[in-house]
Amino acid sequence: MKHISLLGATGSIGIQTLDVIRNNPEDFRLVSMSVGYNIVEAKKIIHEFSPKLVSVLKKEDCEALKVEFSNISVVYGMEGLIEVATHPQADVVVTAVVGSVGLMPTLEAIRARKTIALANKETLVTAGHIVMKEAEKYGVSILPVDSEHSAIFQSLQGEKRESIERLILTASGGSFRDKTRSELSGVTVEDALNHPNWSMGAKITIDSATMMNKGLEVIEAHWLFDLPYERIDVLLHKESIIHSMVEYKDTSVIAQLGTPDMRVPIQYALTYPNRIPLAGSKQLKLWEIATLHFSQMDFERFRCLDLAYHAGKVGGTMPTVLNAANEEAVGAFLANKLSFLQIEDIIEEALSSHDAIQHPSLPTIQEVDSFTRDHVKSLITKRG
Repeated sequence: MKHISLLGATGSIGIQTLDVIRNNPEDFRLVSMSVGYNIVEAKKIIHEFSPKLVSVLKKEDCEALKVEFSNISVVYGMEGLIEVATHPQADVVVTAVVGSVGLMPTLEAIRARKTIALANKETLVTAGHIVMKEAEKYGVSILPVDSEHSAIFQSLQGEKRESIERLILTASGGSFRDKTRSELSGVTVEDALNHPNWSMGAKITIDSATMMNKGLEVIEAHWLFDLPYERIDVLLHKESIIHSMVEYKDTSVIAQLGTPDMRVPIQYALTYPNRIPLAGSKQLKLWEIATLHFSQMDFERFRCLDLAYHAGKVGGTMPTVLNAANEEAVGAFLANKLSFLQIEDIIEEALSSHDAIQHPSLPTIQEVDSFTRDHVKSLITKRG
């Protein structure tokens, strides 16, 4: 049995991770978890799974839960996240929080020699060089949970790294994939949250619509699989059936296919290197789908993807700025303080005003992240 610590238990990935644990009680047990604001859902999870440790965002929620659940430990804030990530009984830490908040608990989990099931792409985007170095130092496996990176990981099994020619990440195109740039000027938050294939959290769904989600995944793939950006491609694939591919030097292409169900990569990360049946899954019947569509990526149409490639190639603190600016801009769009197309304008302005620092330390990354957020908030205020 594997003991699981889950960061972000009430989010989209967290809920689906709990479903995997629920359906495999002989294989997994939840020993610790973190939640943000959704205390109502947190109480339901505590009643069902009886974790030993729970972390919440706010002190007042922590105190209230201590009264209601006297038999468990309840903590809060960043220290609480780290305590959950380093729980002594945990074998695997699923990092399913959204945003750069996942960086510190992931690093501490690595130092505690926990296997990392990584669903928080911002961790590698902001500090990939530090995270991968620490993972190597402590002999820790980082198993990807994102469907695209899991597909690549699965397609690499049994192959030699030197045989790889390139990685091909597939992209659904998001909520506005069939719209021209001129048609995007008046789109609403509700329009953007209507993803055609996947059920995800609000921030990730908006990132999918701007294609920044794919840009962050390109940077993540660079660190996970140690390949230059010139050998990482993105292909538009509307059906989300082929989750990603690896092309080898002999021109063979190995892909991982399946119906859009995030429980597949989640469960694979938890069971690796083994596979077990997935309860309630829908089998892929290609004859029912009949046709799969592909097209080259239009970087002028999806400017955020172009910005992400630029930031990744410059390196240093530039991806940190990219991520921080995107998080703030998306938050402002969700709060109706920015238009959809202004998201990319804000990000581009933040990148243009930053001089990248190469090989940054963790304190430098944190300082750049904080400065960028303040800068972007001032830019948003001016536009308001």
